[in-house]
Amino acid sequence: MRKALAVGRKEFAQIVRDRRTLLILLFVPAFFLMLYGYALNFDIRHVRLAVMDREHNADSRELLSSFTNSTYFDIVATPTSMGEIERMMNEGRVRVALVIPEGMSRDLRNGKTAYVQVIINGDNANTASTVFGYAQAIVRGVSAQLQIRLAAGRAVAPPIAVEPRIWYNPELQSTLFLVPGLIGFIVMISAVVSTSLSIVREKERGTWEQVRMAPISTVSYVVGKTIPYFFISMLSAFLIIGAAMALFGLPVRGSWVLLFCLVALYVTSALGTGLLVSTLVDSQALAFLIGLLISLLPTFILSGFIFPIASMPEPIQVITYAVPARYFLAALRGVVLKGVGLGIVAPQIAALGLYSLIVLGLASLRLAKERG
Repeated sequence: MRKALAVGRKEFAQIVRDRRTLLILLFVPAFFLMLYGYALNFDIRHVRLAVMDREHNADSRELLSSFTNSTYFDIVATPTSMGEIERMMNEGRVRVALVIPEGMSRDLRNGKTAYVQVIINGDNANTASTVFGYAQAIVRGVSAQLQIRLAAGRAVAPPIAVEPRIWYNPELQSTLFLVPGLIGFIVMISAVVSTSLSIVREKERGTWEQVRMAPISTVSYVVGKTIPYFFISMLSAFLIIGAAMALFGLPVRGSWVLLFCLVALYVTSALGTGLLVSTLVDSQALAFLIGLLISLLPTFILSGFIFPIASMPEPIQVITYAVPARYFLAALRGVVLKGVGLGIVAPQIAALGLYSLIVLGLASLRLAKERG
């Protein structure tokens, strides 16, 4: 036992001297608990709501105040046509639209049921179901108050009812929401992990010195390292898309050319991330661990794949801007489910392009420093 304690004291002393190991052991678990503890939130709040009020009177304002006071919805736009609502949904500016028809007050006074229309973006089936439940509960609450006010001792029909419309996924099939996310998830993990091992493999096999002395520029070396994995990852991505179409009925309503360019940019961003990891470590085991860590958890939790980004605290939402899958999933669902064009997904494509340039540039700088 005394010998074991001596070994333990020696190991403890080494850990204390090794600040990097101590930081990993103490800080990283607490950091991930804080980060994902706040991000893992099934509650949906502050849903972006567009309101097209064609009545503009006290009754419509009472209904709107019930939506805003619920904390579930934030009115962010007041469109004047259905085309404007469609454009806002395609751009991701709103998730729900409330249409209050002209003549609602007249129907209420005449004892008729007034129907208000709730249009919901159905690309996320789980969120759409929850949001519709919120909207229906709010309208029922307002309707119950009006019913008491209008009854005056007699039975009346429910004054206000909801007429729902689900766009892009009318049947709210969960597979149409999950499959695009799985495509991004699988491609990111496979691409990051495969390239994160590429340069480290040279170091472990003892061929890195030959690479350093080879008459080739750093950029050419990075491009050469990326090309094989790029084609393999692209083939893998489109095999997944083809399987999703055949097995789960995934539609591709947009342009295949745009889809190809989008996937290519996303694959490039993933490969760049893996190459950057490969330049930072000296062992394949550590490269695999870090590559898996920075690709799996952020893509699954911080990209909007499962948990809505709008429901996360603002500091966590800021972190999600550094997750390439956030832009890929938004653009992929737009192209595949909504059939949008380049003008709608241009911001996501620009973000993926910028991310790819940054990670590939950092990887090249790191390699140039090591080769120098």
